[in-house]
Amino acid sequence: MDAAPQELDVVALLTDRPDLSLARAQTGTIVGRWADDVWEVEFVDPQGRTYAMAALPTAELLVLPNEPAPA
Repeated sequence: MDAAPQELDVVALLTDRPDLSLARAQTGTIVGRWADDVWEVEFVDPQGRTYAMAALPTAELLVLPNEPAPA
């Protein structure tokens, strides 16, 4: 079952977005909501600097689990 996105969720991009210089599997954090199906996602580098902000539809995002899985 797919999790519904929420603000501050970490997400992975499911499609390449060359128009935004983003590639499939890049991860970002949802920082806002534009509409029922559109989210503002921030992408940061390892130093914490933002390199992209994008309004992306839910269909292009995979919510990543933030709870540890049992061993």
